[in-house]
Amino acid sequence: MHLPESLQDLADSEAVHFLRKPKSIARILEGIFSLIVFSSLLTDGYQNKTESPQLHCVLNSNSVACSFAVGAGFTAFLSCLTFLALDAQESRIASTRFRTAFQLLDFILDVLWAGIWFVGFCFLANQWQHSQPKEFLLGSSSAKAAIAFSFFSIPVWIFQAYLAIEDLRNDVPVPYKRSLDEGGVVLTTLSPPSAASPVNMPTGPNSLSYSSSALSPYLTTPKAPRLAMMPDN
Repeated sequence: MHLPESLQDLADSEAVHFLRKPKSIARILEGIFSLIVFSSLLTDGYQNKTESPQLHCVLNSNSVACSFAVGAGFTAFLSCLTFLALDAQESRIASTRFRTAFQLLDFILDVLWAGIWFVGFCFLANQWQHSQPKEFLLGSSSAKAAIAFSFFSIPVWIFQAYLAIEDLRNDVPVPYKRSLDEGGVVLTTLSPPSAASPVNMPTGPNSLSYSSSALSPYLTTPKAPRLAMMPDN
């Protein structure tokens, strides 16, 4: 079955190839999970009790829990969008040092976010466990969604950190590599003459002295000290 030419060009486009990469898929999942966490608690995470019109966090009436989930989710969502845009331009980065620094920063942030979501999941689950049942009329589904996607974010960020460290291993810069086109200096070492490449020695009365001076770095031997006889007084 052959696709139409327009659909074939779209399937072979650079953007589609970029979005099919595991790194891009992980970024998109991170962004979706973070969006669900902060949007669910931002919309239905604050409810009033039956006996009071004041709004409280549905997670054990602890405003710190809702604020943490909303803040972490929104920051992680912006981080995913930023690094997704930088990943799209990574192939166009000519500087090896900048690319290595970007990959190292990516790895550090991925590990940090995996730890943040692990702590956040434990904190949110603990607050939900201590919440009184049916204390709020609404908001229970939003709290459960925030807790669930906080947990789902942990393996995704760990996988993203693994991809970042693999990029660092595969793109290690060579410590010293220069070419003539880059203005580098070619170093040659002096090798002693061998039978395959004999030294051309001139003939004549001064041939002995010339050969001795030409081969002196390789064929000279240390001379023994001479003893001088002192006359008796």
